[in-house]
Amino acid sequence: MPELTIRNHSFSNYDSINLKHIHLALNVDFQKKTLKGKAVLNIENVSGCPYLILDTRQLEIDKVMLEDSSETAWSLGNQLSKEQSFLGRPLVISIGKNTSKVAVYYETQPDAAALMWLAPEQTLGGKHPFLFTQSQAILARTWVPCMDAPAVKFTYSADITCDPKYLPLMSAENNFKRNREGKYHFNMPQPVPSYLMALAVGNIEFRSLGDNCGVFAEPEMLDKAAREFSDLKRMIAGASELYGEYAWGRYDILVLPPSFPFGGMENPRLTFATPTIIAGDKSLVSLIAHELAHSWSGNLVTNHTWDDFWLNEGFTVYFEERIMEKLYGKAYSDMLSEISLEELRSTLEDLMKTAPGDTKLKLNLKDRDPDDGVSDIAYVKGCMFLRMLENAYGRKHWDAFLNGYFNHFRWKTVTTEQFIAYLEEHLVSKFPKIKVNYREWIYEIDLPGNCPQINSAELARVKKMAAEVNARKDVSLVDTAGFTTHHWMHLLRNLEPDSIKTGMKQMDSTYHLSASTNAEIQCDWYLLCIKNGYHEADPYIEKYLVSVGRRKFLIPLYEEFASTPEGLKKGRNIFFRAEDGYHAVSRNTIKKILRME
Repeated sequence: MPELTIRNHSFSNYDSINLKHIHLALNVDFQKKTLKGKAVLNIENVSGCPYLILDTRQLEIDKVMLEDSSETAWSLGNQLSKEQSFLGRPLVISIGKNTSKVAVYYETQPDAAALMWLAPEQTLGGKHPFLFTQSQAILARTWVPCMDAPAVKFTYSADITCDPKYLPLMSAENNFKRNREGKYHFNMPQPVPSYLMALAVGNIEFRSLGDNCGVFAEPEMLDKAAREFSDLKRMIAGASELYGEYAWGRYDILVLPPSFPFGGMENPRLTFATPTIIAGDKSLVSLIAHELAHSWSGNLVTNHTWDDFWLNEGFTVYFEERIMEKLYGKAYSDMLSEISLEELRSTLEDLMKTAPGDTKLKLNLKDRDPDDGVSDIAYVKGCMFLRMLENAYGRKHWDAFLNGYFNHFRWKTVTTEQFIAYLEEHLVSKFPKIKVNYREWIYEIDLPGNCPQINSAELARVKKMAAEVNARKDVSLVDTAGFTTHHWMHLLRNLEPDSIKTGMKQMDSTYHLSASTNAEIQCDWYLLCIKNGYHEADPYIEKYLVSVGRRKFLIPLYEEFASTPEGLKKGRNIFFRAEDGYHAVSRNTIKKILRME
């Protein structure tokens, strides 16, 4: 056995072995809740290493075969160690100097962390089961034996067999109609890291939104989704005008059932999206702009390690804002940006008390689950850093720099230190009179003093209104003429709970907030309801928590419940009802909040 080391949350020896391609041949079994088949890995043994080491977790390995041997290359008894928390365990395979192909035969477990098996009642249609994967950050290893590190990019293909009633989709070249045999072939010709491998299977239909884009969804959601995303082709064109031609061929969206734990997942060619963004008025489509932007920042140019996560998300939030400005105007974009900046300040206030090191852009996630690095820091502090650079150097020079950056690191991975070197060579050194504190932004805690200020006139109006309500404790002062989702979010976040405690019922009866179907407004209103003990909203809150699986909404509500003994009991009771509908990523987070671990 070789000495095993963990680098970038991976056991794999990717410095010694190049992973070139993975071909999957898997059968989808909804009854057993398993994927079964094989992964064939094409490798290049650049160092003559006698071992190939792969990441696995919750996988039942049947056998491993080499192309140059009829004998199994691996023994279950002495090659798999005990699984480590969130890391899994290494699969060590003996190989020769010239071995170029390894086949791993395996089966997933029903509770594999990346796989969400939904019963029919957990879907919108209520008649058919559904499967979707969530591989980020290091969950790909729970359904594919691989080198599960963002530093490793490879192409992949797949043959997926499923019940003919259902349509499988992948982050690859997709089929648009189901066939009688239930056998489908997929190909991803561009190199991607393991966290961008994705699979979904269910009662799914397609609607075209343009020559190279469209939307997949359950039939019951398809019309709504198509209307909500009708600007998708314009988004793709606008993004391409900013930072170069879209490189992935098609861009489609899959609207998933409500248990999806994130707003969206930037799986290349096929963004996975939460149904909570279907508001009916396109007010939440900035999330699609965000996932589309990942086609450049994250998918095309990828963070080398999870410590460099801000390079994926900070760039993407900045790019998202530019897309929204281009399509809907600067006033609207500034409104979104100011709300994000307020959320960041709230996050910073909490983290500076509990984990100040996590307020740095460059993280230190050694011995920690990389999901711990997912916060507003990478996203919004990262974006504010890039906005600061834009302000310092001017948009013309900044856009030229970004185009050069995306071209230089195209299809590659990049560390924070490589970004700094590129920044110094291609921007800082060209304008020596301009002094920017880029190292403070990246390596120091909290938010530097030169953080850009966002001043939205629309939100200023709302904030003034909230201040008057707070001062006079009179909810009749609320004037919602011309309100969008973001006006409501800003108002509800700036109302002091005590000031409206006696007016909760009046607000609810006037604006029907408890019965709202807008997930963003619901979350902010329900927080006030919990804080103020407004129990008329209890049935709506419970229904919301049972039907929504997006962590962004679950976390603050469960945290508010957990802040009092009575609330903690209530939160736990709701969780017991809801947990089967949550993805493992959400479920594990909520258990920590409710002190159930």
